[in-house]
Amino acid sequence: MMDPLEKLACLAENMRVEPAEESLLPRPEEKLLPGRPPQAAACPAGISLENLPIYRAVAPGGRRVPLLKTLLTSACERDCYYCACRAGRDFRRVAFQPEELARTFMALHRSRRVDGLFLSSGLAGGGIRAQDRLIAAAEILREKMGFAGYLHLKLMPGAERAQVERAMQLADRVSINLEAPNTARLGSLAPHKTFLEELVRPLEWVEAIRQNEPEGAGWKGRWPSSTTQFVVGAAGETDLELLGVTQVLYRRLHLARVYYSGFSPVEGTPLENLPAVDPWRQSRLYQASFLLRDYGFDLEDLPFDPGGSLPLDADPKLAWARQNLAGSPVEINRAERRELLKLPGIGPKGAEAILNARARGRITGVEALRAIGVSVRRAAPFVLIDGRRPAAQGDFFADIGLRGG
Repeated sequence: MMDPLEKLACLAENMRVEPAEESLLPRPEEKLLPGRPPQAAACPAGISLENLPIYRAVAPGGRRVPLLKTLLTSACERDCYYCACRAGRDFRRVAFQPEELARTFMALHRSRRVDGLFLSSGLAGGGIRAQDRLIAAAEILREKMGFAGYLHLKLMPGAERAQVERAMQLADRVSINLEAPNTARLGSLAPHKTFLEELVRPLEWVEAIRQNEPEGAGWKGRWPSSTTQFVVGAAGETDLELLGVTQVLYRRLHLARVYYSGFSPVEGTPLENLPAVDPWRQSRLYQASFLLRDYGFDLEDLPFDPGGSLPLDADPKLAWARQNLAGSPVEINRAERRELLKLPGIGPKGAEAILNARARGRITGVEALRAIGVSVRRAAPFVLIDGRRPAAQGDFFADIGLRGG
């Protein structure tokens, strides 16, 4: 019989491909290589409190928390083609009872090893039953054991609206994985899931509850944020398809984050011979997603090629600037916020800093930009300062995130 730590080790191994609140963008100098595929063939050996897979996560609001990611059970009745937990795959299944999971997590929490939990589950006994078990674990943590820390709770395909609302009363964040951008693509990944009814509808319920129900009914007096995830590179989907849905999710359903999980083949699944996705594709999708969410870009602004792919050799903001600003640079002393946000090297904080600096007087040189946090090397080819192009110092191309360093 397995002890709780052994169960955690097995179940957490199956959560490695589930991004939650981790920072997922590389530094410009990093070389990206495909990650280790999650085989889930056996439980890790030699597990102890010291080597449990705890993640340094960024919770909503920017607070960093040590986060445990785990499943309630790895038993699953669905046969998703890419998934290590798919029905019929030969590996050891592990399950917690809700109270057992809550006790195990609270022991780690009281020992100050973790301060947050991302709890998901295989789909065993239908979506309603699986959701009931997740809610039961969350209720035990919150109401019986007094856990007031960060909780990210998964919504199950097939969950009912009342279950979604109850999850929202207990969690800081809820999510459900769309996996693919549309019904046709989902059929190549998860043939027994329905895109609109099982996956999109819970996200619509989340937004409807946030808009129509009293906010005080949510955890700590506010409704949770929501996220989703796509599997990238296994269903023939294009970047244009993924980001088209992403834009709708941000603008209509107000998701806090969209995650992109680059496909890695898993032994014993129908897609085991499909190659892993280029990790730079995943990185460029994240960058483009943030442009849609935070930088005022529209889908038609993004630099897709005729096949609907983003360039891999430059980040999409730089690629847009090269196409649109190389011959018509932006005057830094007159640009509006939306124009500043489209400049490489300038983010939301930098744009506000420029506007604040201009309220005190004109910006006269690159040192003033550098002093307020602008990456001058990135911005220099696309801006004017008092009608003149600035002379940026240093190696411009070392700072723009070109592929491979």
